[in-house]
Amino acid sequence: MSSLPWLNDEDFEFPAPYLALTEPNGLLAAGGNLAPSTLIAAYSKGIFPWFEEGQPILWWTPDPRMVLFPEELHVGRSLGKAMRKSPFSITTDMAFNDVITACAQRRQDAEGTWITPEMIDAYGDLHAMGVAHSVEAWEDSELVGGLYGVAIGGMFFGESMFSHRDNASKIAFATMVNKLRELNYRLIDCQVASAFLASLGAREIPRREFMTYLPKPEEFSRNREHWPLQ
Repeated sequence: MSSLPWLNDEDFEFPAPYLALTEPNGLLAAGGNLAPSTLIAAYSKGIFPWFEEGQPILWWTPDPRMVLFPEELHVGRSLGKAMRKSPFSITTDMAFNDVITACAQRRQDAEGTWITPEMIDAYGDLHAMGVAHSVEAWEDSELVGGLYGVAIGGMFFGESMFSHRDNASKIAFATMVNKLRELNYRLIDCQVASAFLASLGAREIPRREFMTYLPKPEEFSRNREHWPLQ
């Protein structure tokens, strides 16, 4: 960590993304804070926080970047069938705290979670501002899947998802992507590669290309206008 730029608690600027480390891929800086203005500034530069409990705040901008162009969403035969016969009701911003808390629950094969209480509070503040959003999958009155992320301008920056029923998070995600396509969102940031997201059509692009899609200052009011999705 000694070679990383350390950010003050306030009055700082993020280093240029091209200065990020290649190993670990995309690690850019440490320190700073999780104030709403800091998080919005980070996302607008293609930077996001990721750290485990007990670590300092770590800021990342990996290269390549996993993204999904809404028009490239892949709904395979089995997922399409599941969506047509889905028992789930899909909503947005109905249970943000429940979604992020479910995403933070420890998995059996993991030693911890990166969604710390500090992160939950920070994204809760963004949600109260109309910047962070959740998508929920309900079976009757039970929350069984969902995801959350940040919407700025024509981009949705995905953060995490969970599922307590087969296909619940996939159906929530695909439903969201279809709506974002209708609203002319240009990109969904998936951050890093995963087989799960690749199965839905996400792919990696160079960081320099990803940066060209980032929202412009005049777009920052658009996120509130287009949510909730239904």
